[in-house]
Amino acid sequence: MQLKIYNSLSAEKEIFTPINGNKVGMYVCGPTVYSNVHLGNVRTFMNFDFIYRSLKHLGYDVRYVRNITDAGHLTDDGDVNNDRFVKQSRLEKLEPMEIVQKYTVDFHKVLEKFNLLPPTIEPTATGHIIEQIELTKDLIEKGLAYESNGSVYFDVRAYNEKGGNYGELSKRNIDELFANTRDLDGQNEKKNPQDFALWKKASPEHIMKWISPWGEGFPGWHLECTAMSTKYLGEQFDIHGGGMDLKFPHHECEIAQGKGCNGVSPVKYWMHANMLTMNGQRMSKSTGNYILPQQLISGENDFFEKPFHPSVVRFNFLQAHYRSVLDISNEAMLASEKGFQRLMEALKTLSAISNQQSAESGKQKAESDFNLKSWKEKCYDALNDDFNSPILISHLFEAVSFIFKLKDGKENISSEDLVELKTLMNAFVFDVLGLQNIEENNNSKLDQTLQVLIELRNQARKAKNFELSDQIRDKLLEQGIELKDGREGTSYVLN
Repeated sequence: MQLKIYNSLSAEKEIFTPINGNKVGMYVCGPTVYSNVHLGNVRTFMNFDFIYRSLKHLGYDVRYVRNITDAGHLTDDGDVNNDRFVKQSRLEKLEPMEIVQKYTVDFHKVLEKFNLLPPTIEPTATGHIIEQIELTKDLIEKGLAYESNGSVYFDVRAYNEKGGNYGELSKRNIDELFANTRDLDGQNEKKNPQDFALWKKASPEHIMKWISPWGEGFPGWHLECTAMSTKYLGEQFDIHGGGMDLKFPHHECEIAQGKGCNGVSPVKYWMHANMLTMNGQRMSKSTGNYILPQQLISGENDFFEKPFHPSVVRFNFLQAHYRSVLDISNEAMLASEKGFQRLMEALKTLSAISNQQSAESGKQKAESDFNLKSWKEKCYDALNDDFNSPILISHLFEAVSFIFKLKDGKENISSEDLVELKTLMNAFVFDVLGLQNIEENNNSKLDQTLQVLIELRNQARKAKNFELSDQIRDKLLEQGIELKDGREGTSYVLN
């Protein structure tokens, strides 16, 4: 069984052959920490968490690098005022690094709720300014970049003339773009509109800036990933992942920078996760079709009739292949919750079946009714076929049906197969898919306890004993339980 990965560069599934034996280098573009991580981002990172878990389960030694973009993210190379960190710091009246800290903490808290494993290394853009400056100097020396008015740009035309192929990942014809683009003289410091910033000159009022050979400035967005991926994974590494929206220009620029500096294509296998929609429409703050991860978990939203546990959300997300668009809706989440509960109930049932029971049920029949070998092969075939999580889940539910028949005495299994089935089911469900069991009894008791405390607080408020009511609220908050007072009463959120 050979692992095959869909390579965005070749647009084909290819047999996965790591550069260095059993060791795998994987880089995934991380968050830009100027706001709360949104649900679409969570899906992307969850998909690569599943891929990371799958690689480890398949026996690979993985170094997983996922960066934090905390500087230099421009929405437009031509306007330094579009630096997202500076804009957000002005909006919230905080220092840019306070913004970075605030939303980095939020990012980690959210991913922890969804049971994502931490990467091996999590470098930051601000921690690698020196490396980015050195890469820029190298590209200038090689004739692939130029300084203009204190900023430095990658020369796309020069790169293509020297054997590069800018556009190879996104399948764009750059020569046609050059021919069809008109530039207004004197209004652009770039040689060509397709050139992209490696280093931007900072205006006097710009807050985040560093000293460089070209004056005070800050790095362009694309450069950080080349600097950090090559530092921790080498000039060429195995897998580079990210969202589909990053294919152009971000990943295209990374290829050009890597080839320009080192003379080799930096990545063997490019992997891109597809987008998340809600109720059949793209999620967007401007249209109102938008929800934060915490709102889906807490139920405090106008789209879903109830809260959904992070593991139910994770189960829902993994029911779609990472390269497919996934649409979430109230109906889809309710269906996923039922499926998840059935899966967990089957695992609980399986764990309660002893070897002695299986031996007794199989007195009249030595062989198992369940073809464990064939089922196991199908599960691994799904993993090896470009990490096909929905097919893997469908095979798990074949085992679920058998488990309930086994419980009812309608099927038999040998003691040896029972041991292996328990091992495989737990490995696939918990280690590979990363799901977590939900202890309904504990949740119910917690809810009952909190309702008692909320009622005591309400009584204290009616009696104008505000010291006691505030004490109850503050003590719960210290334990990560936030009370929210509304028109319909008091609810709570687990933080």
